[in-house]
Amino acid sequence: MKPDIFRFLSTMPHFSFLTKDELKRVVSKAAFIHLPNGHPVSVQGKTRIENVLVIMKGQLSLYQEEKGQPELAGYIKKGEVFGGISVMLNAGMSLRTTIADTDVDAISIPDSVIMEVCTKNKAFYEYFLANFSQNIFDTSLDAITRAGQARLFLSGIDPFTFLPEEEIERAAGSLSRVSFPKGTVLFVQGKTRVGYLYILQKGAAERYYEENGEKTMRGILSEGDIYGGISMLLNDGLSVRTMEVVEDSTFCLLPSQVFFDICQKNSSFSDFFSDTFGKRMLSRSYAAIIAKTLQPKEDSLQFFNQPLSQIFSRNPIFCDADVSIRDAAIAMAHQQSSYAFIRSTNPDQTGIVTEKDFARKVIARGYPVDEPVGSIMSAPLRTISEKALVFEAMMTMMEEDFQHVGVVDLNENIIGMLSTKDILTYQGQSPLFLLREIQLAPSMDKIIEKHLQLAGLVRSLIHNGATARNVTRFITTVSDTILNKLMSMTLDEMGPPPVPFVFMIMGSEGRGEQTLKTDQDNAIVYQDPQPAAADSVDRYFRKFGDIACTLLNQAGYDFCTGGVMAKNPKWCQPLSQWKTYFKDWIHAAEAEDLLQASIFFDFRGGFGEDSLIAELRRHLFASLEGWSGFFRHMTENALNFKPPLGFFRNFVVESKGRHRNAFDIKSAMTPIVDFARVYALKNRIDETNTLERLDQLRIKKIISFQEYEELEKAYSFLMQLRFVRQITAVMDDNKKPDNYINPKKLTHIEQTMLKEIFKRVEKFQSKMNFEFIGIA
Repeated sequence: MKPDIFRFLSTMPHFSFLTKDELKRVVSKAAFIHLPNGHPVSVQGKTRIENVLVIMKGQLSLYQEEKGQPELAGYIKKGEVFGGISVMLNAGMSLRTTIADTDVDAISIPDSVIMEVCTKNKAFYEYFLANFSQNIFDTSLDAITRAGQARLFLSGIDPFTFLPEEEIERAAGSLSRVSFPKGTVLFVQGKTRVGYLYILQKGAAERYYEENGEKTMRGILSEGDIYGGISMLLNDGLSVRTMEVVEDSTFCLLPSQVFFDICQKNSSFSDFFSDTFGKRMLSRSYAAIIAKTLQPKEDSLQFFNQPLSQIFSRNPIFCDADVSIRDAAIAMAHQQSSYAFIRSTNPDQTGIVTEKDFARKVIARGYPVDEPVGSIMSAPLRTISEKALVFEAMMTMMEEDFQHVGVVDLNENIIGMLSTKDILTYQGQSPLFLLREIQLAPSMDKIIEKHLQLAGLVRSLIHNGATARNVTRFITTVSDTILNKLMSMTLDEMGPPPVPFVFMIMGSEGRGEQTLKTDQDNAIVYQDPQPAAADSVDRYFRKFGDIACTLLNQAGYDFCTGGVMAKNPKWCQPLSQWKTYFKDWIHAAEAEDLLQASIFFDFRGGFGEDSLIAELRRHLFASLEGWSGFFRHMTENALNFKPPLGFFRNFVVESKGRHRNAFDIKSAMTPIVDFARVYALKNRIDETNTLERLDQLRIKKIISFQEYEELEKAYSFLMQLRFVRQITAVMDDNKKPDNYINPKKLTHIEQTMLKEIFKRVEKFQSKMNFEFIGIA
């Protein structure tokens, strides 16, 4: 029954945002349930939702309780979800009274699993927020909407007091309202996502940090207090503290999208939250606790280890201290700058003015605009070296409690300005942000645009010390995300598949070792259909393969020159035919018969039914039993690839053509890939990634720890060189990435390491030769 759940959920748009592992986790905890006609599912504000339901058949009716009278509010039909918003946004309390008005078949998923997935996968959470939360809360706002009181309500609450009237009006029109009984735990630190800015209208709530059962940093929210801004701005939407309702309470909710939009347009509004956070961080104990709570940023280009040169605002604006406030403001407006540095005859009095200074020191107090701008500047100006790291700047700004810092060069000349807003903005330019943008991309143009950003992100990763293993993992994750997006688009065009299938990926992508230069190696494996339906099923998947491969080509993954793609009818076949293919390859009479088939032994599931991949791999291992000739042929083919090292230990390079004086580093790496593949297949290792295969061989004691270390370091060094070459081609030479290395352009140390690596590779080839062919 679990494959049926997997198949049903994988076709639903909201679950398409999950990774394969996340979807498997959901499926493993899910179950089928049946609700008879008339079954009461929940009562508004009283029933605790413990299981989210995905409707497969039938429908539920939703009723809104108004003054004790239920009023029909809508239906939940096949393919729709009951309970998701209640679990995500309403502490699990049902937002509507719900009744099954037909017999209903549904998939039941524990609320804890949904919350776990929301914590890990922001795109999944935000899809629900955008598509299922409309009109779910009480938008009547009875007590505060009459005669414009919603606007008056916000006008008295910081930081809305900093906003112009039209922004307050807009925010007031976006408010909704929800009530919670005493004892409701609304948020759990680091586990619950925050999708709204919560403004307490009536009642009381307590927020606190909890560790080992102890509550610290406790604070009471009373009427007019807000929660959620810091979590959304600084912690990717995950709550930085736990919040519990201590009196029956009513909150006004401002949607995250409206909140972010206001922050972007009004720096004084967003600064309120970063100011609050910065002041709290002054406390070392608070900083230590928050460091445990905030999400780690290792996957965001090791963001805090970035140099300031990546993010600060250049082309600074300068004004003399005796210039009028009006003229300084005009100069800033002309340059579209939110700040200006103020020069004085006394170097110690150099300062800065910002838009916030104009708002708080001039407009709010009615200060004359003809007065010199030096009278409102902040001085002396704090500065930091452009060579400093983002982390150093952030801690300096927090410890000294200021929001702007001048950036200076080696000669102490001011060359720009850094603000807390710059830091927050730049965090969006991360690999995680790229993946989210791909998942939410509305069109092919957007997917292509995001894929083009990959080379720059890879360069940043490598410049920040990321290992080749992590870079390939990142590139593979991007490729998998694009693949899943394009498969969903293909399904939208084709309709549901007639039988379960898997879009199988092979070669470097199958090994999870993609670089910036890669083409397609894929296939379709589908469950054997009934004989009468064989032709129609075959037509469906041939068309599916053609559409999917064309989309991949458009996205930047070139068609395979050898035709190993799902659009090729030969590689779009039922499982039984794939078993025959593998059996024939394994029993091949000569090594050359197997030469083109090696990439098929590095296969994994890209999209669809992974159980078909598992069955094919079981068949592969069973078929290998007792066929030593297969491993001899694989080894003979592997030995055709020799490291590019001549008799006198000089590099063997191309003598003519476009790649003259260079060698193909991809071919130089092939012996290590082949070594790992042959030994992994011989020892029934499921892994397809080269380094993972080597690690498993080490664990199984097939190779020694010293051999593993030699191979791992050799492979990683070669891959690092390969990435640097490809990035140089794309970013500096404005060419397509290639795999050709000119050894003369390497340092002496790199040349020496390469020669040593190639000598070690020859040693491992000799080991293969002896063990599988019998020649020493």
